[in-house]
Amino acid sequence: MDFSTQLLDNQVTAILLLDDQRNIHYANPAAEQLFSQSAQRMAAHVFDDLFQHTKFDLSTLMIPLDTGQSVTDSDVCMIVNNSPLYIEVTSSPIEIRKSLYLLVEIRQIEQQRRLSQEINQHAQQQAAKVLVRSLAHEIKNPLGGLRGAAQLLERMLPNPDLHEYTQIIIEQADRLRNLVDRLLGPQKPGQKKPENLHAIIEKVRQLIELNSSYQVRIIRDYDPSLPDFDMDAEQIEQALLNIISNAAEVLKEQPDGTITLRTRTDYQTNIHGQRHRLAVKIEIIDNGPGIPSHIQDTLFYPMVSAREGGTGLGLSISQNLIDQHNGKIDVTSWPGKTAFTVYLPLK
Repeated sequence: MDFSTQLLDNQVTAILLLDDQRNIHYANPAAEQLFSQSAQRMAAHVFDDLFQHTKFDLSTLMIPLDTGQSVTDSDVCMIVNNSPLYIEVTSSPIEIRKSLYLLVEIRQIEQQRRLSQEINQHAQQQAAKVLVRSLAHEIKNPLGGLRGAAQLLERMLPNPDLHEYTQIIIEQADRLRNLVDRLLGPQKPGQKKPENLHAIIEKVRQLIELNSSYQVRIIRDYDPSLPDFDMDAEQIEQALLNIISNAAEVLKEQPDGTITLRTRTDYQTNIHGQRHRLAVKIEIIDNGPGIPSHIQDTLFYPMVSAREGGTGLGLSISQNLIDQHNGKIDVTSWPGKTAFTVYLPLK
């Protein structure tokens, strides 16, 4: 073994050597560990075979062959073995025996990215919540006056046939009032007491299965060792129902639509910058088409929806309810799999 190979083999950064067709000629032990494959096996494939899906433009890797300059992308997500892998990728040109190759360095950034994303997302959500609440209050006040004026006008109209028009005003005012109430949502959790999480999830499952418009198969994968813990059962039920019914809606046109409900205990969980020794992890996984990439970062904002005709309030309300239990909701999505993960701290 020569000195350069020994040096690469002892790097903690995953390193691959590619040719101009992205064929793999070398992979160090860190790359073997990252992609869960031996170097010998990887050498029989092209770089594109190492992952199932990515939004990263692979042609970016090849730029150094033309420019002679390294390129770096510090926020890349690849789906490897059905799990998202968040990495920083650097591609550099290197000449070996008068042939030009690409030296690809890959560093995992999952922990840093998740923490930074969580802090930014929480701050943005709080700002959006304040804005929406202010707007909702401004809309709610004149709606009451509009409805009252329509009722007075209805009593004074000499022709009952004209009541149809005042009824339209009243109905639309009521519809907007309901929308505003949903935007405002509950402000604080109700009475918390020890509850069985699985009993709540089972109620939600039954509601989904009793809805004849949903033709989905629900798989239950519960951890029976989870203890009862303090919560507002109605609010947790509503939060989970919003997420699961969204998944069922997405799968309505899919003949093999499946939703998996999974519970586990999670250890040393970081929630909004605070580490919790124990937390409950609830996963809602569907095999639908995935969430469009352009709304993934704003999915929990009010009025943002991936579905045609959706109000975009369900997930925002769920986020608010889980926040009130000092929890958080994470989401990962790509074609064929979307997973919402709810974390609730255990005392």
